Amino acid sequence: MKHDELFALLRRRGVLWPSAEIYGGAQGLYDYGPLGAALKRRLEEAWSAWFLGLSPDYHRIEPAELLPEAVVRASGHLENFTDPEVTCEACHAAFRADSLLEKIRPEGVDGLSAAQIGEILRAQQLRCPTCGSTALGVPRPFNLMFGMEFGPTGKERVYLQPETAQASYLAFARMWDVGRHRLPLGIAVIGKAYRNEIAPRQVLFRMRAFTQAELQIFFDPTAFPVPFDAVRTERLPVLRVPRRTQGEETPELVTAEELVRSGDLPAFYVYHLVQTLRFYRDVLGYPAERIRLFEKSATERAFYNRIQFDVEVHLESLGGYKELGAVHYRGDYDLTRHSEGSGKDLSVHPTGRPPLRPHVLELTFGVDRNLWALADIHLGKDGERTVWRLPPYLAPVGVGVFPLIEAEHGAVAATLARDLAAAGVVAQYDDASSIGKRYARMDEAGTPFCVTVDGDTVGEGTARGTVTLRARDSRTQERLPSDGLAARLRPSFVPPRPALG
Repeated sequence: MKHDELFALLRRRGVLWPSAEIYGGAQGLYDYGPLGAALKRRLEEAWSAWFLGLSPDYHRIEPAELLPEAVVRASGHLENFTDPEVTCEACHAAFRADSLLEKIRPEGVDGLSAAQIGEILRAQQLRCPTCGSTALGVPRPFNLMFGMEFGPTGKERVYLQPETAQASYLAFARMWDVGRHRLPLGIAVIGKAYRNEIAPRQVLFRMRAFTQAELQIFFDPTAFPVPFDAVRTERLPVLRVPRRTQGEETPELVTAEELVRSGDLPAFYVYHLVQTLRFYRDVLGYPAERIRLFEKSATERAFYNRIQFDVEVHLESLGGYKELGAVHYRGDYDLTRHSEGSGKDLSVHPTGRPPLRPHVLELTFGVDRNLWALADIHLGKDGERTVWRLPPYLAPVGVGVFPLIEAEHGAVAATLARDLAAAGVVAQYDDASSIGKRYARMDEAGTPFCVTVDGDTVGEGTARGTVTLRARDSRTQERLPSDGLAARLRPSFVPPRPALG
């Protein structure tokens, strides 16, 4: 499905729409409607179940979203959190340099200086997308953070968090005190991040306010035990730097064991790369052939990373592979910088071991981007009908409950919908239009099951108390007792957890 067609469908169904839409919208800001908000919650729950399920010592916190200036100074964001901005000298429109060069230089401009980017722009004689002029200025670094005055005097300054990761580093000392004094220790945050994007675009992919789910794993780099044997033979679709330098864009399948044998990827990193791949493939249902693990070179990866593989998925609506998450080995950069910035030594003393400053492995996930990807991959045509084939545990509505004839069967159907909801199954009562149109609405919304209450349900015959259960994907129907319906369906709505071997 094309980008504009997909967005129009999501907007029509109340999944999402531009923020402040009645005023013409606010660039880079989107609101979620009932279906979108519910899907977003399911996505966050599935992420938590999977990644917090990797260890009993991985926990989720909910921090504040404002960071004092001292924090972002210590983290390096004041100095390094920039994108190259190019301004048209004729119409004064501003653009990201990598966006202007996207078709010419798909690998991006990470690692290039402003002067080098400017030389490429001049050599290509690119025109301003707004006015067509070739008078594009010299690129300059533009800091993406939102800063604001804090307190009544206006002398203090704070920043909206540009990533959720910093909250975990700030909480590490307290979490160590309230925890079991053992490594590895995982701290997860699902929350808003804010970036003053130069040119927001592609709906949920370049936003100024968006949701991240991130797990920071603090560990001893000399001893990070993982059940590697359980993933040793797993084949991963990797696109490594040497292959990319030869002009290759397609990944190659390499086993986890082969990646470790390469000598530059530790077993703990590859193990978590496998678990991340399994989440995208087995939990979110992205086809394996559309996923690649894209390795960033030393000049391309973020300034704090030692190893970085981005999880990219090929999305038809956006014309190619797009980053949906990543696995970052950040070393001891973060705790070292915050130790220096705060004056508090963030080294720890695990029981029976010498003191150390933990390293960090970061598993990061773009919630909004993956919501779009779930629509791109799972929403499409099946003959005349539009079907969103979401896994049941991600579906905004689990069961649609219909009376065949509202006047005769509505009360029983409404009671059944309430009973299912009370039993933990998200149900929605619908009596508008024909049964066929109700099925079509639920198929389009991703609802995996529909239940119809009819004359047999409320009658006196042998079928009394039974209902018709219809499956979205197969469209098969079966008759079964309504009193066992919740128990029958409830397991379908439990998100998977990882098999740890």
